[in-house]
Amino acid sequence: MAGSYFTDLAVWQKSMDLSAEIYKIVKFLPREELYCLSDQMRRAVISIPSNIAEGNQRASLREYIHFLYIAKGSLGELVTQIMLCEQMKYIDEEKKDELVIKCSEVGRMLSGLINNLNSRLNTQTRQEGTKK
Repeated sequence: MAGSYFTDLAVWQKSMDLSAEIYKIVKFLPREELYCLSDQMRRAVISIPSNIAEGNQRASLREYIHFLYIAKGSLGELVTQIMLCEQMKYIDEEKKDELVIKCSEVGRMLSGLINNLNSRLNTQTRQEGTKK
């Protein structure tokens, strides 16, 4: 839809790297977190590149933007869960900070892509309005 395949997007690639890192970390969470925190973290992190991909493959810019906002929401969930891991002493502060920085980078990239697509959508809407 947006002119490039989702696998070419740097934000998708970064979110895939983040997903792999989170998947490695949750393996070391306590067993009692298997169906709670670790499951939630896996769901949140995989939602990020998945929604980027799904939005990219949709038929309209409006839909693409919608899915990018879902990805941003999942990113917010993940940051919360990372902070809880540190608070519960499952990861140390240094690891938490490293992960939050990576999440912030993905968030900035998502915001940039959303802004770019919104600009294109506004231009497209204006052009359609002048044709009527």
